[in-house]
Amino acid sequence: MHEAGAAGNRSGIVDLSFAMALFIVNDALVKLVSESLPGLQLIFIRGTFACMLMLALCAATGAFKPDGALGHWPARQLTQPKVLIRCTLDATASLIYLTAMFHMPLANATAINMASPLFITLIAIRLFKESVSLAQWLAIGVGFVGVLLIVQPAASGFNAWALMCLAGTVLHAGRDVMTRVLPGSIPALLITLSTVIAVTLLSGVLMLFQGWQSPSGRQIALLAAAGVLLSGGYFFLTRAMRKGQMSVVAPFRYSGLLFAIALGWLVWGEIPNAMAFSGIVLMVGAGLYMLRVRQAAAAQTFIQNPD
Repeated sequence: MHEAGAAGNRSGIVDLSFAMALFIVNDALVKLVSESLPGLQLIFIRGTFACMLMLALCAATGAFKPDGALGHWPARQLTQPKVLIRCTLDATASLIYLTAMFHMPLANATAINMASPLFITLIAIRLFKESVSLAQWLAIGVGFVGVLLIVQPAASGFNAWALMCLAGTVLHAGRDVMTRVLPGSIPALLITLSTVIAVTLLSGVLMLFQGWQSPSGRQIALLAAAGVLLSGGYFFLTRAMRKGQMSVVAPFRYSGLLFAIALGWLVWGEIPNAMAFSGIVLMVGAGLYMLRVRQAAAAQTFIQNPD
């Protein structure tokens, strides 16, 4: 049992790290398009491509077939209260966070969003009664300090939009917690499909009040690629949140900043300064230390209670 838990932690960490890499590349593409296309419109177009991709994948993998054991059709699975709550949280969080990000420095928004593991840990302790030691709390705190050193947000950027960004981060944490409590019989592909549909529908409705601007071929191509990456990110995020202990897996969301720094250097020639490198060391070191503490505790428990 404990070995399976350790394997779940490792698998969840890999899935979450890969999801963050996909999300970061997606964000880079969206950032390029947002310079010339309204925000709600680009979210809707990207979501449309993501929906088409997920529909095709669900059909190809047989996810739309009824469960042979339970006799449940996908439509019935996706209309369960927990799934609908998760979709609502995700769609609302995404639009709130992106709207705030459009009105504040990207570094500040990123720093606030990286606080998500803190909220996830608090919710996990409350709902799942997970045990979090003082060392783990300190590790999470040090990791967040590392994040701040990397993004180096300006104090003037924390305003009403920052509070809105924080609200989106809390909702994202709630989404990740809801992913953990979804029935295991619901395939990750269907959960991903429900997510992209919810975001696309909400942005489409709100877009009616914003107006439409004809996108160029380049913009459509970039958003199509972003839709593919977004779908992949949601899929691996869903898998990650259903494995291992959330207080162990969640801090590896910080890996997204590592991917962002690497992408910035490769595409735009941006090189982190000494303070940012110090933050990287703190962030990665804190995450690895936290994982080591959890694994040591699990091993000790297994020795004392091998059955």
